[in-house]
Amino acid sequence: MNNINRIFLALVFTTFALPALASVTASLDQDHVASGQTVQLQLQHDGTTDSQPDLGPLRNDFDVLGSSSGSNVQIINGHMSSQTQVTVLLSPKHDGKILIPPLQWDGQQTAALELTVGGPSTGQSRQTSGDASSHIFLTTTLDQKQPYVQAADVLTVRLYADQPIFRASLDLPASSDVLVKQIGKDKQSTELRNGHSYQVVERKYLLFPQRSGSLRLDGPVLDAQVQATGSNNPFGNDPAFGNIFGQMPLAGMLNATRPIRLHGKTIMLNVLKRPAAATGANWLPAQNVTLQETWRPDSGAIHVGDPVTRHLQLTALGLTGAQLPDLGSLMQVPDGIKTYPDQSTAKDAIQGDTVLGTRDQDIALIASRPGRFELPEVKLNWWDTVHNVQHVVTLPARVLDILPAAGGSTAPPPPQTAAAPAPPSQGATTGTPIQVHFGQGAESRPWIWLSAALALLWVGTLFGWWYTRRRAQPAQPEKTGEPAPAAAPGRASAFKAFKHACLNNDPHAARKNLLAWAVAAWPDNPPAGLNELSRRVGGPALMEALRQLDRACYMDESWHGSYLAKLLSSPPEQSGPPESREPLPELYS
Repeated sequence: MNNINRIFLALVFTTFALPALASVTASLDQDHVASGQTVQLQLQHDGTTDSQPDLGPLRNDFDVLGSSSGSNVQIINGHMSSQTQVTVLLSPKHDGKILIPPLQWDGQQTAALELTVGGPSTGQSRQTSGDASSHIFLTTTLDQKQPYVQAADVLTVRLYADQPIFRASLDLPASSDVLVKQIGKDKQSTELRNGHSYQVVERKYLLFPQRSGSLRLDGPVLDAQVQATGSNNPFGNDPAFGNIFGQMPLAGMLNATRPIRLHGKTIMLNVLKRPAAATGANWLPAQNVTLQETWRPDSGAIHVGDPVTRHLQLTALGLTGAQLPDLGSLMQVPDGIKTYPDQSTAKDAIQGDTVLGTRDQDIALIASRPGRFELPEVKLNWWDTVHNVQHVVTLPARVLDILPAAGGSTAPPPPQTAAAPAPPSQGATTGTPIQVHFGQGAESRPWIWLSAALALLWVGTLFGWWYTRRRAQPAQPEKTGEPAPAAAPGRASAFKAFKHACLNNDPHAARKNLLAWAVAAWPDNPPAGLNELSRRVGGPALMEALRQLDRACYMDESWHGSYLAKLLSSPPEQSGPPESREPLPELYS
């Protein structure tokens, strides 16, 4: 019994003594590998521990692809020993002799190791980046080694392989100095180099340098699995079977594989700054730039308050849509014309070996008064990266003839071209007018007769309605000098609500309450809309203010009611409806 107690106490004391005697060691599964191959670093810690080794020093020369850990305990002749192992899978970042520095683990330090990368290695397949005699390698080609800042530069990456590879992925890391955009789909082909037949996968990227000067971009990185040397191949070493299964997703499950990581050469760019000859507010280095416009409507008369939409489209070969400027900022308009730009849209499309960026924008123009207005020409400077010279794209000046508002106090001129060319004045530039015609030829005669028939029918309908209303109304007593009847209920509250809506800049509420006041003021014959109401109660200033209110409701645009509230500070004097004609229905209802 005493012997058993002694053995138990010895085991306990041995266990507590292990951390004090702990030591760490490091070893490599091989000390010479080819480019792209991985190597296993095994770290061993005598005794048990919950900590992990510091792998930070390895990241200068290696990519740490993964790690695993385990422990074991042995009791031999009453003596217990334990070890903790950590296995790290490393991919060298470059060729040559690489020193694996000492690593810290629980205050202990491993010995330094040396690894040779590149060149022939015993018992291993050779994979060297850029060596035509290797099995797998990468090449990179730049379209321009001296691109302009923010200009597109095409990088072509090709992967060559003469043996099956599995679960392959190719990546080109971006940086803060260079934006990377893949274009198009991968292309596959076959190429013969130095007597070897290679399967080639080609991928293209667009590089957009963000500053001038010398820039460095890490090369492409290939991660893949290849067949492990010496593995049991159920189909023997027949290359035909090997190539077939190399194309199948389950091929790697039939054979033992090992990971590889290939680093392409570092990409160096000497980026040119914006040249002094490039003038203008925008910097657009491209192969070609176009600026186009369309108008909606493209014909017919233009009246005060009528919206006219100008659609602008800017395209640039070699730039993305996000790099193109806002089109609304390029267009200037004279006084009397207001612009309401919509949100622009940008899109990209692949064209050849580069990108075609497009930006579209609609800009609504509304005239606040009649007259002739000239829109200045639109100019945009861009830099031709092919010929190293500046070009200018231009939209010609446009002349708009704005007629008085339909139904306004000013009679419109006879039908004619609404945007006729302005007569040139001394020292002035005449813009290209937008031609909008009314048809007056023989083709329009059937419409004239049809319009006349509809007008007669409309007049007859109005006469019948007027006659029916006249017969239905009771006889009115003669005027005897008695005081006028009291205001109808609701008239004061409606006008008060109208004033409140004006102060809140609410056009819809202002219009609704003003018409409600008008219905209470003329219960027998209320005005059909704001146009008719303006003819009953106000002069030109009030008519224009009510038209702006109507247009704000129709266009759903911002409106300030202080001016209208000032004109209608008190309920206006009531006058009868005009007897010359019946009002037309309102556009906004």
